[in-house]
This record gives sequence, structure tokens and C-alpha cells, in this order.
Amino acid sequence: MLKAGRRGVAVAVTGVLLFTAPPARADDVRGGQEAVISTLALTQAWRSSTGAGVTVAVLDSGVDPGHRDLAGSVREGKDFTEGANPPGTPPSRLHGTYMASLIAGHGHGPGRKRGIIGVAPDADVLSVRVILEDEEPGFRAFNSAERFENVVARGIRYAVDEGADVINMSISKELATREERAAVRYAISKGVVLVAAAGNEGDRQVEGDFAPYSYPAAFPGVVSVGATDRRLRRASFSNWNSSVLVAAPGVDIMGAGPGDEYWVGRGTSQATALVSGVAALIKARYPDMSPPLVARALAAGATDRPPGGYDTATGFGVVNAARALTEASRLARHTETATGAQAQDPSRPVTGGPSAPVRVVVRDEGRITAYTAVAGGAAAGALAALAVIFILVRRVRRAHISQGA
Repeated sequence: MLKAGRRGVAVAVTGVLLFTAPPARADDVRGGQEAVISTLALTQAWRSSTGAGVTVAVLDSGVDPGHRDLAGSVREGKDFTEGANPPGTPPSRLHGTYMASLIAGHGHGPGRKRGIIGVAPDADVLSVRVILEDEEPGFRAFNSAERFENVVARGIRYAVDEGADVINMSISKELATREERAAVRYAISKGVVLVAAAGNEGDRQVEGDFAPYSYPAAFPGVVSVGATDRRLRRASFSNWNSSVLVAAPGVDIMGAGPGDEYWVGRGTSQATALVSGVAALIKARYPDMSPPLVARALAAGATDRPPGGYDTATGFGVVNAARALTEASRLARHTETATGAQAQDPSRPVTGGPSAPVRVVVRDEGRITAYTAVAGGAAAGALAALAVIFILVRRVRRAHISQGA
């Protein structure tokens, strides 16, 4: 069953919405973002990157392209939920708009000082609809019909083919499918960074010392994001397990909703969107950086690290955009992508088989001669020792025979 985040319902968008209200004053919304802006060090990060030229695919319930804080930045892509709702039912697009605003909201008004400012305000958004809100009439049909089982896998492949640089998935599933695993592998092979929510079942401990895994966050190669509270500790609802790479604020997060409204909510959804925004800043600055290196920059640049450097609650710590960009600048000259005839195709499973001979690049004749001499001397010494032992054994045996006679 696909989950999209409101805790406590069958299909939950990984965030809980608390209230909605249009701002009464110009600074109401932006003021509500101050904690996030400070925690992620966005003011410093924006000096080197604002996300320009990057496309972030938001695999969610749809994005309102007309919201004043997103206008001009949203391209509506394919709807993979088509047929679940009765004909003529408009999508509510609540959760998707909320997530998109946290990633790429650009505000409005003079100097864009009003409304939501996203982590990557100059990035573009590709809206790909892969979930329904729980209040939509087709909600139950969507979550029970087999034909919708692999909408996330199809959405990932579609987003990659449409030119996405980052894919945000503030959604979760309890069970994985082979198609989703292959889609994740495909995206990474194309250089696309995948970011997903760790899930909101953290207060439901299961076997052992961890909370449930969720997908696609738990797939290898996906940046799995946990949520922190106001004290930057694991939020009580945030899943904690070894898939969690990093964390971000996920409590009392201000965001945009359809129809120029604003929302405050909590969940790993919001934390995931913030991390996707940081990934967009990195990809804008270093467009050729591979997904593993982007993930490494996110982890290495994290602050509020747990004792020992890592734990299952917040991973390597809380994402910091400025520090992540600094780490990315250090990593930019490296690559983790193998090339050449012997490189493994990431879209195919690893298989065994005969390996090619090792080609000798440098042959140091002097060392070879020296090592050969040492080895020869050692062999001669061993033979001499065996000869001595043989002679001694024969003498002892002869003496024994003589005494017996």
C-alpha cells in the first residue's frame, strides 16, 4: 500500500497538516521560516547557489502551478493516478504543492519578500502525480487496485526521461517491488539524485532496536531522510533504522497550499523536501556530480552529529546547505563512476564470469631481482634445514637399532 504522509491514516502523506490560513501581515509566513533558514544556513548557501538550471521532480499528489510563490516554476507532468478518481474530479494537490514550495518556492511581492522561500528558489519543479490525498474519492480504489502498484516506479523513470536532476519522494511504502528497485537503479545510472522520506512510524517500535523500514527510502542509493524536532533531535514520529542517511527539520514547518494558502505541518515529508532542495543547490553548482558524491556531501556537511558520528535516528546529522556546498566543492574533482569496457552496467545485475588478465602497468626489474634472490635464499635455507633434520633422524634410528642388537 502506498503511503503519502498523514500519520494515522491508511494512505498518509508523510506529514501532518495542522492548520491553514492566509497571512495577515507581510512577514507572517517568512517569519515562520526563520528557524529553517537558520538551521540549514540558507542565507550563506545562497551566495554560491540558488538552484538555477536544476529541475526537481516532485513525485506526489500534484502541484498547483498557479500559487503565487511557485508561479512560473512548475511544469505539470504525467498523472499516473488517472482513472482512480471519478471522471471530472479535480486533484486537490495539497501535499504536492506543500512539498514543492519547500523545495523551490520563490516568494512574491516586492523583492520576493512575502510568502514561502524554498531552499532552491530558482530551481524548476516537474510535478508527477503518483499518489492521491486521502480525501479524494478515488483514494481507496487507488490503494487497492493492482494496476496502480508500480506508479512510483513508472513515475521515477518518467521523471528521469523528462530531464529531472533531483527526484523528491515525500512518500512511503511498506513493501518494495522489483520494478521500483530497477527504476531506482536506472535513475542513479543517469546521474539523478533520489531523496525519500524515512517514514512516520517511529513511535511504533517493532522487533529489535529500530522503527519500520519504508520504501523507496530504504533502497540502496536513495537518500533516506529523517525528521528532527525544534531541538534538532529525532522527532517522535520519525522512523529510525539503518537506512537513515541524514535528517532535517520536520516539526512546525511553514509551507504553501493550493489557492495561495499557507500551511504548517510536521512529518518526514517536510524534512525530505528540504533535503531535496539542498541537493538541488549542489547539482546547480556542480551539475556533473554523481548521486553518491552528492549524498556524501550532504552527510559530510551535516551538523548536530550524533555521538560516534552516526546513529539510526538522525543518520550523520542535520543537513546544512552551506557546509554541504563546501564539501561538494572538495568532492567535485573526484568521480565514483567507473568507465571503460570492464565497467559494470548499473542497469544490469552483477553476474560472475571469467575475469580478464591483470595488465602490468609498471615492472620494477630491480625489485623483482632482489625479491627473487631473497626467495631463493629462503628456499635454500629451508632445504638445508630439512637435510639436517633428515641426517639427525637417521643417526637416532641407527643408534636405536644398535642398542637393540
